[in-house]
Amino acid sequence: VQGTGGSSAVSKCSAAARGYIQDRFLRLLAGRQRRRAPLVHRGYYIRARAIDHCVQDFLLKTQSHPRTQILSLGAGFDSLYFRLKDMGLLHRTVVYEVDFPNVACQKATLIKRTKELLALVGDTGGEESGAVAFSAGDYKLLGMDLSELPELERALEEAGLDNGIPTLFIAEVVLTYMENSSSDALIQWAAGGFSQACFVLYEQVHPQDPFGRVMQQHFSRLNSALRSLAQYPDCEAQQKRFLEKGWTECSVMDMNEFFTRCTPQDEQQRVQALEPFDEYEEWHLKCSHYFVLTASKGMEPSWTPLLPSMAVPHRDGPVGTAGSVTAAACAMPCGTSGLRRYGHRSILIEPNVILTTGGFGEEGGQHCRMRNFHVLIKHGGYWKAGCVKKENSGKRWDGWLYHTVSRLSSSLALVTGGRTSPLSAGLGMSWLKFPEPCGVSGPDDFTVELVSVQPASEPAALRWRHSATEVMFKGEKYLFLYGGRSALKPVLGDWCFLHTKELSCAVIPVAGPAPESRHSHSACSWNGGVLIAGGLGAAERPLGSVLFLRAFEHGFQWQTVETRPPLIPRYSHTAHVHDGKLLLVGGVWFRSSSVPGITVIDLATGLCLDYTINAEHLEWPLMLHNHSSVFLPNEKELLVIGGGGNCFSFGTHLNPEPVVLSVSSILDSP
Repeated sequence: VQGTGGSSAVSKCSAAARGYIQDRFLRLLAGRQRRRAPLVHRGYYIRARAIDHCVQDFLLKTQSHPRTQILSLGAGFDSLYFRLKDMGLLHRTVVYEVDFPNVACQKATLIKRTKELLALVGDTGGEESGAVAFSAGDYKLLGMDLSELPELERALEEAGLDNGIPTLFIAEVVLTYMENSSSDALIQWAAGGFSQACFVLYEQVHPQDPFGRVMQQHFSRLNSALRSLAQYPDCEAQQKRFLEKGWTECSVMDMNEFFTRCTPQDEQQRVQALEPFDEYEEWHLKCSHYFVLTASKGMEPSWTPLLPSMAVPHRDGPVGTAGSVTAAACAMPCGTSGLRRYGHRSILIEPNVILTTGGFGEEGGQHCRMRNFHVLIKHGGYWKAGCVKKENSGKRWDGWLYHTVSRLSSSLALVTGGRTSPLSAGLGMSWLKFPEPCGVSGPDDFTVELVSVQPASEPAALRWRHSATEVMFKGEKYLFLYGGRSALKPVLGDWCFLHTKELSCAVIPVAGPAPESRHSHSACSWNGGVLIAGGLGAAERPLGSVLFLRAFEHGFQWQTVETRPPLIPRYSHTAHVHDGKLLLVGGVWFRSSSVPGITVIDLATGLCLDYTINAEHLEWPLMLHNHSSVFLPNEKELLVIGGGGNCFSFGTHLNPEPVVLSVSSILDSP
């Protein structure tokens, strides 16, 4: 548990070095310095911003009081006191910090050895004895075990804590490591022992969904299990906990909600532009699994720091479902080498042959960009997986992510776009040539030739997270390239009609208002046009629109497909059309109470039904984002390949094998 505090300080220090956090004291307290990934920077930024938002609101609302105090529980090597002192905000406030005795002693030694910190503290004439490791006029650092409440209360009283003045308690990923009986007692003591009190809690939630299971496994491996989650698994349970322990007011929101509703828009844009970034799914999943809670009692006026400053729709209640679909591991006698990946694409070449390309995954025991093609071939009732032989054409496949692959004939597919990094778009366009698959019985019989396209034809395809959908116009076949993002623009709203023979963009009239720019949406061919659903918009918020690019004699027209109830905004899903119904598979949304399963939209009536996915028969968490899926019309099954990603700092999770979802019952229902 103590190790998590040191790791947190290093991560905050790295975030500060990149400009996410304005804090010149972290480097003095963190000790070792290490560069973290942009995803980790964002995660620690929103954590720091939430705590600072609440602390500064407390100081603002209590500035008429002659004295106030802050008690940071499990403070570790946090720099809160030094930042507030440097900002001139502690004229009437004393900061108390409590952590394990050895942590408090280490921090006290650091302060005494660092001139910059010592100069800011000023008068250090306070007595350091017993539990007090460091004492100054407005700063007291105590070494105590928070679970030993009587001793803690006595030590704080001796150090000068006053239960008659406004007091802010801070617990930043601390109480969850304690036994629930001890943390509950601490919450109740804080409410009952102080006449004017406020509490800020930042912790994890939702332990049982796929991301939550990976999160729990990570902390268990560190021997620092998250003990509160079983009894308090969601925001509502935490709110009820505080109200039952004596607090009269309590507000709570997850970090997606805090970022979109309590962080000014210009600040959101500043943070989003700090570093090249392309891990939106993991960022939003991390934010949906952490919350900030504020509670108060005896405060006049009321303390409500979580009142939203942004006019963004509030999160709604639980998602109503029409039923469930069972997930089953795909029957594969020979293993699934090479199919543990994300950001890849899979296409059905023949009813029994699926080709998978690109992405980031696991091969040979290592994580890397996937430079080999892989094929799934069904033979004798079983799917066989294997690496595809590539014929030498002088073109190197460098393992692009978030590209598209469009099958144009039984032996030809076109790859468009993709990236190698958030700073570098991939190959533009390339042909994949493969033999007529009839008679192919196994992966060893399958070969692919990669043929490059002249650079002059490529500019429109220098994007990723886009869609490429086949349409017909005046008897000619085109690919409708739409949306996505590029190295220069985080979201695109333009489109191109790519002639599939000439590989050049044609000018075809499109009427109607242009849709909102987006990437990570889904696109399907239907009735000669294109169905677009969801996606991530310019503000990095999921979209809930369903659009139809309808074909007419002289061009196309954008139309809105009205759904009832409205489609829950989402992105990073896959989609298929069958018999007048649009199926959306998985994805990421901001409804933290559940994860997307399968949504079926009746394109004739607009009826929109959500189905959960029952994965209890799988021995591993099923993550349905950054995956690929193939619809098998004869069996009325969906075959899900890969999916997952880098789960914040908890490690990388990749779905280990393909999964079969039988959708016959939901397709056949009226």
